[in-house]
Amino acid sequence: MTTGLLTDKSTFVGRRRELSESRRMLSSSRLLTLTGPGGVGKTRLALKLAETLRSRFRDGVKVVELASLETGELLEPTVAAALGLRDAGPDPEKVLIDYLSSRRMLLVLDNCEHVHDVCARLVERLLRAAPRLRILATSRRTLGVYGEQVLPVPTLPVPDPEHGLRETARHDAIRLFVERAARVLPGFSLHPGNKACVARLARRLEGIPLAIELAAARLRTSTLEDLARELEERIDVLAADAPALLPRHRTLRATMDWSFDLCSAGERRLWSRLSMFPGGVDLDTAESVCAGDGIDDIEVMDLLAGLVDKSVLAGELREGRVRYRMLECLRAYGSEQLPAADRRLLRSRYVRHYRELAERNRIDRLVPDQLERYRVLRGELPNVRTALDACLSEPALAPMGLAAAAAMWCFWLLAGSLTEGRYWLERGLRLAPDGTRARGQALWAYSLLALRQGDVAAALPPLAECHVLARQAGNDDILPRALMAEGVAAFSQGDGRRGLELLRAALALHQAKEDIDGVLYDLYFAAAYGSVEDPGQAAEFGEQLLELCERHHALVSRAYAQMSLGVARWNLGDCSRAEALVTAATEFAGEIGDRWCLTQCLEVLAWTAGVRGKHARAAELLGAAHVMWRAAGSAPERLCYHAAWHERCAEQARRALGRRAFAGAFRAGERLGLDRAVAYACGREDACSGRSQAAAAR
Repeated sequence: MTTGLLTDKSTFVGRRRELSESRRMLSSSRLLTLTGPGGVGKTRLALKLAETLRSRFRDGVKVVELASLETGELLEPTVAAALGLRDAGPDPEKVLIDYLSSRRMLLVLDNCEHVHDVCARLVERLLRAAPRLRILATSRRTLGVYGEQVLPVPTLPVPDPEHGLRETARHDAIRLFVERAARVLPGFSLHPGNKACVARLARRLEGIPLAIELAAARLRTSTLEDLARELEERIDVLAADAPALLPRHRTLRATMDWSFDLCSAGERRLWSRLSMFPGGVDLDTAESVCAGDGIDDIEVMDLLAGLVDKSVLAGELREGRVRYRMLECLRAYGSEQLPAADRRLLRSRYVRHYRELAERNRIDRLVPDQLERYRVLRGELPNVRTALDACLSEPALAPMGLAAAAAMWCFWLLAGSLTEGRYWLERGLRLAPDGTRARGQALWAYSLLALRQGDVAAALPPLAECHVLARQAGNDDILPRALMAEGVAAFSQGDGRRGLELLRAALALHQAKEDIDGVLYDLYFAAAYGSVEDPGQAAEFGEQLLELCERHHALVSRAYAQMSLGVARWNLGDCSRAEALVTAATEFAGEIGDRWCLTQCLEVLAWTAGVRGKHARAAELLGAAHVMWRAAGSAPERLCYHAAWHERCAEQARRALGRRAFAGAFRAGERLGLDRAVAYACGREDACSGRSQAAAAR
């Protein structure tokens, strides 16, 4: 259960003392904060430490990157998402506490200074509620939480001038410079002829890792002697111009100034413009947003390559495409260099680009590339957040931001980011003018997200406004969506008959307009929610839905079609067909990590095991599903088509096994974890937690 550990392909150099000390401190304290200025290597040390410690934590290590987080209000949902808690419900902090309370886990929070105060409060509550949780944080300042241990991360040791070759070579600053220089100049090594110059460079750079890496990258175009001389001159000038800066800050600042000045004019412009992207950028986006006004489209690729060569950018291959990222302190420096006129111009391009990206990658479309669209939005989420925040901080741009947030409603569902989706929609609805189509789309989208979280009270007022707006001229495409959401609301309030009537009305309108995307969701909700009210018709809806998804090769929607049709067939007494459909959905949902679909599938497969007399298996699957229900901030009792069957399955298993054996099997299922739960549910594992096949068959 590790995330983001040691993804940097460069080697980790030195830090033996810090690694030993931090291991010792973390063994006696539940909170360790690595502090230090930007560029000193806090993140790299934390990731290395987490990598070395992961075997000590039964429930694994999770790394949460906070540098791209623009607002503290999204901290809890971000941490929940990193832990795989897809829908953290209206109270994500409570879900986090419930999930972590019994787990022996190391949670790494990187770059806490971006959301310092809210991060400190969350850390304090988590540690109080989860006695076996340990937290490793990196921050430019301490969190100030009771029991916190602090390890200031020093710069790398540098040698004295009189040291010999062997002793000089042992210093971490020298080792880092030589290792990075060899990447630029293959065969570079420390020898008697360059020892003095390399040592002088390391001392002038004060052992700051980032400064050393930037300097080493200049060896592509400078000799070692020229490099040392130019750097010394630059630091001396800055010392005279900014005497108030601490020496170490002067050194890093001078190194970045020097690197910036040695870039070409185009590279400088691109560096500053790329500072707008907290989540990094690919070539197409860089060309779309950053080209123009001094940068030609055809130059962008070469300029990106130049910045990679100078260690300003790091390129990583993700899903067949190169994505370019910048360290946070280099991004902050680039932002300082961005002229105000450029910032205004780029901001307009930036928000327009991400508004179009959100629309172009809508997942609520019946298309073959649903999964690819989801992955695009997931990869671009930090940049999308920046675009949404920019739009929703300016009334004139608010309609654009609201439209983008509403277009992503299905992404918020699939990603389990309902709290975040509601956050952006709420901000937009406060600013957007009344009576607009964008407002109408956002109102039903907000209501659906709230209903999914069981927050009926919050869903009804915007739904009423949406219905009024939908009846106005020119908004006839909003009406069927409003009816669809009203149908789900009726089911959520216990009125199944009215819920089914409303969904039928929405379906008729969408069919009349030949809107197959609308038909898709009407059929899904009617098949799933209607399976208790009218299982025969629900099964018909489910069959239509499955045929529609298969005809359009919409794989993500197909899994939901299989699951909802499986529930309908179950209610008709067709256990075999239900099991086959839901098992197929389980396989796909497990493969892509769709936990909401998977949670419901595990629940249904527990019912099928119970009706076949395999009560221990049923209890285990109920336990595996329970973990996911709880992580989702939900429960089977909140869904009308799960509630009665869940209770019946649990009670039958409890009677057949006895309370003690039932509890043991249930706990075994809780401990399975995602991958093993999927394998067990699909029959690829015959037993849980070492139980015999005979026991599993009971």
